[in-house]
Amino acid sequence: MSSDNNPVTPNPWAQWRAATPARLALGRAGAGMPTDETLRFGWAHAMARDAIHAALDVDALEAALQAQNWQVMRARSRAEDRTTYLRRPDLGRQLDPADAERLRAIGSPGCDVCLVIGDGLSSLAVARHAAPLLAALRSHLPAETRFAPVVIATQARVALADEVGELFGTALSVMLIGERPGLSSPDSLGIYLTHSPKRGRHDAERNCISNVRPEGLPCEAAAFKLAWLMREALQRGLTGVGLKDESDLAVLETGRPAPSLPE
Repeated sequence: MSSDNNPVTPNPWAQWRAATPARLALGRAGAGMPTDETLRFGWAHAMARDAIHAALDVDALEAALQAQNWQVMRARSRAEDRTTYLRRPDLGRQLDPADAERLRAIGSPGCDVCLVIGDGLSSLAVARHAAPLLAALRSHLPAETRFAPVVIATQARVALADEVGELFGTALSVMLIGERPGLSSPDSLGIYLTHSPKRGRHDAERNCISNVRPEGLPCEAAAFKLAWLMREALQRGLTGVGLKDESDLAVLETGRPAPSLPE
């Protein structure tokens, strides 16, 4: 009930807003939303648009990875610019021919894993979370794991990692990529694993870890899941529908329990 001192009637759903970023209990002003909620919606929409259109700072990401002692290479898809990338998803799944030849010439015979970092639909997610995730990943994997050079790919779609893994000749490809932004999550990072990567693989042959960000799945917890899936994929020789994520029930060889999720 409203009072003489407070003419606004509190929304009974308002307490739920502290537990979720979902747009609950917005209230109303006449037939429309209150001004503050209209402004918040506009800000969230602008953040999502910026995440899609902003270019990835490849130099900064490469420097951060090299500081962790990763060997880094660059590549791009056949989408020449952002507009083409958004209109032609098929071109984002294919390497630029010159870059494909360069990767083929280098090769990485005998390596277990190739890591590909693609800007995807949110360069913000990659800029914020890719380097911290890879820093956390190493501590969860056996020291003898053999990595091909990390490839930073621009104008990239998920399937681009299939071609990279095929050219390198690795047993497993792992794609870290910016996911399509939502109004409450412009910086969500996705991870896709594919065993025996090659062009033509489809989504049922992959495993996915999504919503990697502090408000979703933190980097340390994501690294634990990723390491578990990588180990199981290499041991069993498969990914996709035949490999179920049971990392929550497992303890890695380090003896550490799975990292807990945020409250």
